Amino acid sequence: MITKLTLTIEKSVIRKAKRYANRTGRSLSKVVQSYLEKVTEPETDTTDIPDKIKKLIGSAYVPQSLDHKKEIRKIIQSKHK
Repeated sequence: MITKLTLTIEKSVIRKAKRYANRTGRSLSKVVQSYLEKVTEPETDTTDIPDKIKKLIGSAYVPQSLDHKKEIRKIIQSKHK
């Protein structure tokens, strides 16, 4: 069920967030939803992950429809042409 939410956020942050959403091909609502989903997930053990990599968690948008095995196959095939 989708529900409307009203937030109070600095204008400069909203401008930057809208640009980010536009660059990633998503609506601002989707960006916020993705963030909220991420921060409300149960904690996972990240003790073995370097800090530089931890900072990247949640920064990329990957469509659920992405077939990663197919994409890897394409890359491997293009390397062996």
